[in-house]
Amino acid sequence: MTLSADTQAPDGAVEQGMTIVARTQAQMVRRRFFRHRAALAGMIVFGLVLVLAFSSIGFAGIPGWWDQSYITTGALVNQGKPTLSLSPFSIGDHPFGQDDIGVDYFAKTMRGVQQSIIVAFLVGIVATLVGAIVGAVAGYYRGRVEAVLMRVTDVMITIPVLVIAAVLGRRFGDAGVVPLGIVLGLTIWPTMARLLRGEFLSLREKEFVEAARAVGTPARRIIFRHILPNTIGVIVVSATLATANAVLLESALSFLGLGVQAPDTSLGQLINEYRTAFSTRPWLFWWPGIFIIAIALSINFIGDGLRDAFDPRQTRVRA
Repeated sequence: MTLSADTQAPDGAVEQGMTIVARTQAQMVRRRFFRHRAALAGMIVFGLVLVLAFSSIGFAGIPGWWDQSYITTGALVNQGKPTLSLSPFSIGDHPFGQDDIGVDYFAKTMRGVQQSIIVAFLVGIVATLVGAIVGAVAGYYRGRVEAVLMRVTDVMITIPVLVIAAVLGRRFGDAGVVPLGIVLGLTIWPTMARLLRGEFLSLREKEFVEAARAVGTPARRIIFRHILPNTIGVIVVSATLATANAVLLESALSFLGLGVQAPDTSLGQLINEYRTAFSTRPWLFWWPGIFIIAIALSINFIGDGLRDAFDPRQTRVRA
């Protein structure tokens, strides 16, 4: 199919010379995302942090390439100062320095990054699952079901998240990162539920849903096979933003001593442990702080890129 020079290409199509090439929704979303520079930068930074943290000191019994341990003490080298040098470039034995008892701070920081990322992803997954189910059921069934679920959601929203998370964190912090991530995920699902309820209220009145009801399709199948796939954009974006918020939430709880407990560690716990050393040995404070900022910002940038990519108002994609 060809167009004249002054004819505009329809939505979802791109002019290549005089030929219109139709693209699917998935292709347009992918193209919009990869044209979002901040999202690409965030994805690269987060990928590098992820690879560095899990490959350096190893994970789940798999050894890493870094020969220092986050629990083994040793003699202080150069008063525990970082051996990292940029000019001339040199890593040295302890690039991030050492703590009070001679533990390599690079290994300790990488362990903190691992734990914080695990908690954040568990929070994002749990919050997304619970919020999606509550929002979908409330938005589709309406009536008493919606009233009950939304009143529970409103009660959860009125209570500050940090207060609920602090109570649950104090109770489950000693149990490890997996139980902690699950219980924290149960505190931040209301935002997802309200967003998805709004989407369902709109989609349940569409013609394809009415047609499915007319032929006797069960409500569960309509929810999960017909409506829910059309809300994937809202779900993905909300999940990434929930994960980014979970990084800051876990860091705040660990800073207050209510998150991950010793002998394990997290980024927030490292900042809490060495906050008094800010003026004398600032590297003990800055390294975990830098990684918290890098992780939170990169996930937020990825979420922004996904939000723009799924935005149906952006219908034209340049070749």
